[in-house]
Amino acid sequence: MPYPSRSQAVHDPKILRAIAHPVRNRILTELTATGPMRAADLARELDLPANQMSFHLRQLAKYGLVEEDPEAARDKRDRVWRPTSPDGVSVNLSELEKEPGGMAASAVFRQHAASWGHLVVDAAYGDEREPDVLRTVNESAVRLTKEEAVEMAGELDAVLTRWAERTRGQDDGRRTYLLFSVLQPYPGTPREVDA
Repeated sequence: MPYPSRSQAVHDPKILRAIAHPVRNRILTELTATGPMRAADLARELDLPANQMSFHLRQLAKYGLVEEDPEAARDKRDRVWRPTSPDGVSVNLSELEKEPGGMAASAVFRQHAASWGHLVVDAAYGDEREPDVLRTVNESAVRLTKEEAVEMAGELDAVLTRWAERTRGQDDGRRTYLLFSVLQPYPGTPREVDA
């Protein structure tokens, strides 16, 4: 991320490949939104078999992305998982691509991100079967310098962090919402050059 972030920076292409996996990425986002959870609770929430959930949690732990939370466990046999960074992970692909294996890991990550983006947009525009949930799509154009874009990104991140901290935890009245946001120069427009 181009602005100061409290999230865990990914520096290893192997870790990038691990989070490019759609199930592992979803596990990380759910743990970040909800806080510590048992594998069985995660499996139920994500509608996956418990043995698959345990496998993916062990893989995430292997790469230092999740860890056990003994304080949240009922006893020594109870395994509760939490993200190693409560604010998630951040990825700088241009830096990772300089590492050995970085270009291939980046390609896998980008492919997953593009597929995920299409799914998110299709769901936001097309699913009206749940009238009791909010779906919004916001496309706004703002003229900014790079410094202003960095400032705006930091302010938006601060708002999201406040909401995440305020709502983190398992609550029957809440479900995990996704805010999918991109801040970049308008795509497909040639860069303005001073004459």
